[in-house]
Amino acid sequence: MSDRVKTPRRYDSRRRRAQAARTREDVLAAAHDAFVERGYARATLASIAQEAGVVVETIYRGFGSKARLFYAVVEAAVAGGAARARVPVEDRPAIRAIAQERDPRNQLERYAATQPGIHSRMSPLMHVLTEAAAADPQLAEVRREMEDGRLEGLGRFAQLLADRAVLRAGLTAEDARDILWTLASHDVYDRLVTERHWPAERYEAWLADTLVHSLLAGSA
Repeated sequence: MSDRVKTPRRYDSRRRRAQAARTREDVLAAAHDAFVERGYARATLASIAQEAGVVVETIYRGFGSKARLFYAVVEAAVAGGAARARVPVEDRPAIRAIAQERDPRNQLERYAATQPGIHSRMSPLMHVLTEAAAADPQLAEVRREMEDGRLEGLGRFAQLLADRAVLRAGLTAEDARDILWTLASHDVYDRLVTERHWPAERYEAWLADTLVHSLLAGSA
């Protein structure tokens, strides 16, 4: 018998994390398609699990509930994909570029440039959410959480503008936050682009111009 002692194989945590990330991306992709194609109620977790090649328990472990899965699908759509959604918001290139821009007009134009893509990716999901949230308290809570998060993020943006003393006279950071939150909302995008058939370029130009004239000193 050999006296050599076998060394236990090292646990490959990186491979495990990569596999978990791929599984999460598969679930989110399957869930996105299911929610958009069949609506929230008819998109069962069992069918999503089957399409993603996992068991239902995997979805529960990863997301907790169907409503939280829907929230994660929306987050992935906002970020431009499940992989991008893993990056903290403040570290995403577009957000960093906005925060680091010193010219306030350019800041608002950069922000406006991010909105058509985000809203176009969210649009099918928002229609599902609007219809289903009225009958599902958990999904209604998800909707409130989404808007609270958006309000908080835009509050930081507005405070940055206020700290740089570039807001119109008499306009508080809270006022600026509420204006940003309203003008850049999905409802406004949906009315102009979906209902009134504005091209994305026209919507972006309108949003940038309206934000500049609504928020910045000397822009009237």
